[in-house]
Amino acid sequence: MPIQTLTCGGTTWVNVENASLQDLERLRQTFGFHPLALEDVLNRNERPKVDEYGDYLFLVLQFPVFQKEQRLSVPSELHVFVGADYLVTAHDASLRPLVDLFRECGQDEAARRRNMEAGPGWLLYRILDRMVDHLFLILDRVGARIRGVEEGLFTQNIRSMVEEISLVRRDLIALRSIVKPQIGLVADLEQGDHPVLRQDLKPYFGDVADGFHRAWDILEDYREVMDDLSETADSLTSYRINEVMRVLTVISVIMLPLTLLAGIYGMNVPLPLAHSPLSFILILGLMMLIAAGMLFYFRRRGWV
Repeated sequence: MPIQTLTCGGTTWVNVENASLQDLERLRQTFGFHPLALEDVLNRNERPKVDEYGDYLFLVLQFPVFQKEQRLSVPSELHVFVGADYLVTAHDASLRPLVDLFRECGQDEAARRRNMEAGPGWLLYRILDRMVDHLFLILDRVGARIRGVEEGLFTQNIRSMVEEISLVRRDLIALRSIVKPQIGLVADLEQGDHPVLRQDLKPYFGDVADGFHRAWDILEDYREVMDDLSETADSLTSYRINEVMRVLTVISVIMLPLTLLAGIYGMNVPLPLAHSPLSFILILGLMMLIAAGMLFYFRRRGWV
């Protein structure tokens, strides 16, 4: 997709999706960005950071994108250049809140003025605020999955619940690894002395930082709940395995004297009742009596 540009109130927003080498060259020629920063745009494995290059800031941020096929949140990088009168965003188009915000500003003059007229620093805040709101939607989805596990743990197949617990815990691990680095980054925007960002914007970035802190607290609560649910699932699994083993043990113990009796009467030696026409019925009745007696004894002891 070609480079897209919006202008309002002296602020220019340049949006680049799936940047190519030609796109980066155009940005270098237009804004004079440092080659190392442009190289980071192509590298999709950068850690979140804030770099100051004289008259502009370069930010690398990560936000979660939920993949339905894998049922997992994966990080999507957002690269931002913030100058005195411009803001450049580069991403892979998977960040729907950012894509929607740019489209809204392009189609609606009121939205464009509301988000861009106060300068690039304000536009950066609006982008981060929109992304944090989307983060809470993802957390709500995780919370719904956790409630589903809580409700199904005692009513559904334990094997499917153990699988769901593992998937949710994997998703929580991914979200924690995405959210935690952003806390320090936004705190730097709030507390740092960056000439590009106006001082009156610090409370707004503080609001974004509070949002990340709340998200982290929610993730911590979710992690504790999932740990408890995992322990409960392990206890249920162990209990059911013990129940099965108890039944198998009872069957084995009952079969032991019956097998012994059958083995004895299978010997080629003279035995009581061996020549009686009712020997089979009598021996079978004796076996049933032994089995019934053992079942009665086990029930009296509370073993079955």
